[in-house]
Amino acid sequence: MEDPVAFQQWFAERRAANTYRVTPVPLDELDGWHFDPVTGNLGHRSGGFFTVEGIEASLGEDVGAWTQPIIIQDEIGILGILVKRFGGVPYCLMQAKMEPGNVNTLQLSPTVQATRSNYTRVHRGNAVPYLEYFVDPRRGRRVFDSLQSEQGSWFLAKRNRNMIVEVSEDAEVPEHDNFRWVNLTLLKDLLRLDNVVNMDSRTVLSGLPFLIDEPDRGGPAPHTTAEILSWFTEARSNHVLERRRIPLNQVKGWSRGPERIEHERGTFFTVIGVDVEASSREVARWSQPLLAPVDRGVVAFLARRSGPDADWQLLVHAQSEAGTSDVVEMSPTVNCVPQNYAHLPEGQRPPFLAHVLSAPPSRIHFDTVLSEEGGRFHHAENRYLLVEVADDFPDDVPEDYIWMTRRQLTGFVRYGNHVNVVARSLLACLTD
Repeated sequence: MEDPVAFQQWFAERRAANTYRVTPVPLDELDGWHFDPVTGNLGHRSGGFFTVEGIEASLGEDVGAWTQPIIIQDEIGILGILVKRFGGVPYCLMQAKMEPGNVNTLQLSPTVQATRSNYTRVHRGNAVPYLEYFVDPRRGRRVFDSLQSEQGSWFLAKRNRNMIVEVSEDAEVPEHDNFRWVNLTLLKDLLRLDNVVNMDSRTVLSGLPFLIDEPDRGGPAPHTTAEILSWFTEARSNHVLERRRIPLNQVKGWSRGPERIEHERGTFFTVIGVDVEASSREVARWSQPLLAPVDRGVVAFLARRSGPDADWQLLVHAQSEAGTSDVVEMSPTVNCVPQNYAHLPEGQRPPFLAHVLSAPPSRIHFDTVLSEEGGRFHHAENRYLLVEVADDFPDDVPEDYIWMTRRQLTGFVRYGNHVNVVARSLLACLTD
């Protein structure tokens, strides 16, 4: 599929062909879920899927310690995109998938998007289509295969296996109703549309440069790879991230009622319950908790380039979050929910946030609202931006920031726990 009109028609047909319903319910009434009478932790009766527990974290003296609910999901899922060339042109097998937290129900997902509980069929549902291409190395060439982190503010050290597998041109791969082969040009166009390509697709698509050799756009890199690695190692050595899991009923500043879990100031997020019906999923009906952010976030790279055809240089932040696996990861210049800082004076808000929000349209080269993971988060959206800085933007930046080219940052995507999930999402949108 390469025609955007044909894609929209197919997508609308898939939405109409299936039954979807998401109904809010009190947490106390979630079928199959319960609060532990001792710890207060919220978990499934099977012991699978995930739990909502508490965490106490500290980022050192500047931030201090805090407690919060957090999702614990130790199992590693598979996010995989199958690639096949038609006439020498690579196409990705993409899925029209419903997730209960999606703001618009249906979004474009990877070929396989499944937790271990899903693909081992803890839910006793249907098998995951195309899973065999990602668990059997003989079925195709593994172009990209890396354990990657998820949202560190909401998950504790959660990782998924991100994979791109290419099959031969003569391989016969069935195309099921909810799946279509989509060429890369159309995929890049779809990434510029609000809430079409989901987060799991974007994180896998950040590995596309390992499938297709991008031309070197030239231009001097502000730092060598060795200098970047030294900066990153120093950041991991110097940053303080102390944390420990605690029972959910020991989390301070949060209230748990029969309906939901929420912060006493109404900031950050709430935890709600939903009943779900989806005729196109492996299981047609289920119930689950969802984490619902209080507002839309902002994810932005400040960028510059040495010439009109040169590669973008991105201002990258070494950022720590409560659930980060290895102290810090490479993050966009800005990664926050502004509403969470609205009560603070300007000097205590995230660096460069005001610069991003005040940028004139002429300096904004990418600006799209994209959803986060709809299987765990309810209506979680971020505004993703690439903002070009003015010529007089200072060269000196805080020590936990560094300039690197887009190509250099993409090179670190191959390695787990280096580039965080929102940086990978935005990188996928910036691929040539």
